[in-house]
Amino acid sequence: MATERGIGLAEAAAPDGMRIYAVGDVHGCYDLLARMHEQIVNEVERDRPDDWRVIYLGDYVDRGPQSRQVLEFLSSAVESDPRVIALAGNHDRGMLSFLRMPRRDSIFAGYGGDATARSYGVELAYESHEAFVASAARLAEAIPEKHRRFLKGLGWSASFGDLFFCHAGIRPGVPLDRQSREDLIWIRDEFLEYPGLHPKLIVHGHTPHSAPQVLTNRVNLDTGAFRTGILSGMKFEGAGKALVQISAPEGF
Repeated sequence: MATERGIGLAEAAAPDGMRIYAVGDVHGCYDLLARMHEQIVNEVERDRPDDWRVIYLGDYVDRGPQSRQVLEFLSSAVESDPRVIALAGNHDRGMLSFLRMPRRDSIFAGYGGDATARSYGVELAYESHEAFVASAARLAEAIPEKHRRFLKGLGWSASFGDLFFCHAGIRPGVPLDRQSREDLIWIRDEFLEYPGLHPKLIVHGHTPHSAPQVLTNRVNLDTGAFRTGILSGMKFEGAGKALVQISAPEGF
């Protein structure tokens, strides 16, 4: 388990008897999500570990074309089995903020929320303030309460054994149980550039790369699925770690 000096990739272990899957940013790519989840469920049913968790690392909406389908799928999965855990990403919180107070300068309106709206059959209108407000109201009406409840209920982090899961990362030097919610969903440079070990191995997404980053002090599973057609995850069992990836057909 973790020591004062921190713990690195090779040592970090899941709790005895527990298999954990972590999955990176989905961003509206329902087809990839459904295939990833099916593969995980099939492996769990085949291998029958004593216990298991599936942890989604946030950013379920925006940019990709199927945010509505993603929220419907994950809200049902979380409701049906508490071993499926969904954490909050900055885009998920941004969608909630937009529904409360729609603004054209928001993360939702400026960074892919138009694709989310389109998945609900609504076209955001940017040509005037009045048109924008009206289109935002249509979107709010189109979103089921089940999806709102799911977004509001997203956790900020999860920790099992030597592993700490969150969307963006942590602020180095701050105890894990005192991390701010803002850092857990937004932090970048201070975390990404930190060379030392953390109290636990940090498993995160948020900052897209062409391939997963598997480093001594952190694992980044965001491979920009909406752009690359690759959704990435990692399986943790004991001290073992294995990448899991789902790719879209050629021509994504």
